[in-house]
Amino acid sequence: MAFSNGGSLMETDNHKKREGEGEDEEEDPFLAFIEYARSVISPEEDEDPSGNEEGYNGAGWSWIASRILKTCISYSSGVTAAILLSYLSQAWSEQRRVGGSKKRPEIIDQMKRKHRRAKLPNTVTIDSIYEKNFLSLSSVLEAVVVDAHVLPGTNIYMLTLGDYWSSNTIDLYLHRRYYDLVDPPNGILKKAREIFLTGCYLRTAKEGCGSPRLLPTEYLVILLDEDLDDDAILIGAQFCSDSFSSISHDGVKNGVSYSLIESISSLEILEQCGGLQRKQITLVDNDGVKLRFLLWNEQVILANLISVGSMLALDRPYIAIAAESALETSDEFCLEYGTATQLYLVPFVQHEEQVCLSSTQNRTQGSKLHAAADPTQGPKVSQVSLPCDSQGSIDFSNYPFQLFVADLHGKMTGISLYGVVRDVFRERETAGVIFLLKLEDSTGSIWAKLHFSQSWSLGRVSVGHTAYISGLTCSKTKQDRFELSWCETDDGAYFINLSCLPALVNSSCLHKLSRLSDLSSRRNSMHICRVWIDQVDHCHVTTRFSHAPCGHFVKEMPSGAVECSFCHCDCDSEVVMRAFYLKLTLADKNTKIFAWCTGQTAMELLQISPDEFYELSEDEQVMYPSSLENERFIVALVNCKRLAVHGSRDSQTPEADAVSWEITRALKCE
Repeated sequence: MAFSNGGSLMETDNHKKREGEGEDEEEDPFLAFIEYARSVISPEEDEDPSGNEEGYNGAGWSWIASRILKTCISYSSGVTAAILLSYLSQAWSEQRRVGGSKKRPEIIDQMKRKHRRAKLPNTVTIDSIYEKNFLSLSSVLEAVVVDAHVLPGTNIYMLTLGDYWSSNTIDLYLHRRYYDLVDPPNGILKKAREIFLTGCYLRTAKEGCGSPRLLPTEYLVILLDEDLDDDAILIGAQFCSDSFSSISHDGVKNGVSYSLIESISSLEILEQCGGLQRKQITLVDNDGVKLRFLLWNEQVILANLISVGSMLALDRPYIAIAAESALETSDEFCLEYGTATQLYLVPFVQHEEQVCLSSTQNRTQGSKLHAAADPTQGPKVSQVSLPCDSQGSIDFSNYPFQLFVADLHGKMTGISLYGVVRDVFRERETAGVIFLLKLEDSTGSIWAKLHFSQSWSLGRVSVGHTAYISGLTCSKTKQDRFELSWCETDDGAYFINLSCLPALVNSSCLHKLSRLSDLSSRRNSMHICRVWIDQVDHCHVTTRFSHAPCGHFVKEMPSGAVECSFCHCDCDSEVVMRAFYLKLTLADKNTKIFAWCTGQTAMELLQISPDEFYELSEDEQVMYPSSLENERFIVALVNCKRLAVHGSRDSQTPEADAVSWEITRALKCE
């Protein structure tokens, strides 16, 4: 990773070593509300999280934080505690209803005790099918066979299916390719068998039956459990005699049936071949030999049922000889899903890691709101269980408490951090669109690589802004440093700039009003202040052109091209718009400060658009600020001066000049 001074990726210096020495520690109102909300929506989990055999089941810190911020985005005019708690309670109740334990078939209750497998990405519950009366073809059902029977007077097999998260069951018309697996008494598709299925059409009650039913689907995978004697015998007897090395040209041409069980190494979507969509699953046998299993067109949804690390057993796969087909591959053979092929799966089970809480969490997990109610109340939980994948990476997306920079270590995924942006710029000598952002919290600072598919897409972000980032991954580099990475296209990846949220300045439950005199003692925080515009004769108003995606000013290069000062991209074909550059004096009863702003914030303060202002005569532009004297606003202020610490490039943002405070949001007081 390229830095101007080659500094460490992670810095946990004490704040006394940085500017702002001696600042009073005051609880962030936003963080305090998260703790308060958690105590309201899941009080039973807060009471005794360590007593739950299956780990902490309350709302995770990032789950609450992200939903609060998403609600603020939806309610741009402001939110109240009642609005936030209502939305959180509703969302948490829905989550508990979908994932909670309700009355269900006894066999599923018995099996649930040892169920540790993570849900597949496209999984839907049977309860949700009944509620929505809808099922998409790409949806996945992770089901348990509750009963298998023949419809009276027919030879049609019907499976009654349940799942671990629903109280309802649903009937499936079994596809005829699986009839030989359900014949009693030794059929494998029997009560208590787990199956995955997709590509299902739903026949609703309105279409002729008394309750919804699933129409036959070819895309079904039968789960095997190596710990069960019958399954272990089946695996050994049916699938262990053949291997990739045993496949021969003569055998294929003579119609020999093969049964193979191999580890799934990777899944990838391939380019269209002759107008056909295809997906490739790479299988590896015990000897390390690899073979490709190809899915074509509508078959590709089968890939939704399997995951890397699982063992896939293929009974009677179609074997294509590469030399006799149109496949462009160096492999001699390829496997395909033929008309007689049946699939079995020994799924990869996510192990759980017992993660001990650091002193950071034990110190911060008890909200000051709780401490006020019960000062003797200490930490209630010393460790939690979190899912761990086959590579040993631990998923922290449902971690109960706030994570801090000091808590980070290698092989962490699903990380959410909350802190102040200390630096952000584009990494220019790399392929792809990558920005480096330095985030600081109360325990230290760390650099993160932000990966974008095409261009910067997060709006205006600058030094001093307070940000919430989820979906981060932490790994250790060869230089024995910790490195954060974030990709905008990943599931659960969010970047929310709290300093620029319109709702924040009008949501008293999420902030505490500051006086301008507080700014000098707490320079590393965002402040919400009630102010008026003062000394209009010192007000400086100009218009410049800015790059719409990032909100930063553009500059004309010696070549005549227009380049964004932040994205460093050619803006000739980009959206460039006129924007204010405003410097003015703000005052309250005790003191005054000089601050600057741009974009929508400047428009809120000046109450005119840049284009309208530009059309005014020069005299009118000079006189215009005088009409705003003593106008009152609620503003968000951040310190935009870069701290003189290891890793910084300059002293402040280019737009700020010598002004230390940026106004990031403004709301006119009525």
